[in-house]
Amino acid sequence: MIKSLGILLVAGAICLFEVPPLLKKQQKKELLVFSILLLFGVALSIFFTVRNSIANPLDYITFIFKPLSEVISGFLK
Repeated sequence: MIKSLGILLVAGAICLFEVPPLLKKQQKKELLVFSILLLFGVALSIFFTVRNSIANPLDYITFIFKPLSEVISGFLK
């Protein structure tokens, strides 16, 4: 819990330094991309500190293509 709070505090400090210049220069697209990437990074960091398992995309690909490969293998025998 304390680690997650620390991550949020660091993300807040990053926002304090990065967001005002972007708003001052009216860089809306850059601010949007910055916000999305920061949110994604903070979410992943919190998941890793809580030690939740994050699904591997390869697991989904294997789930989809394994039955297909077994059918094709059956035809080739």
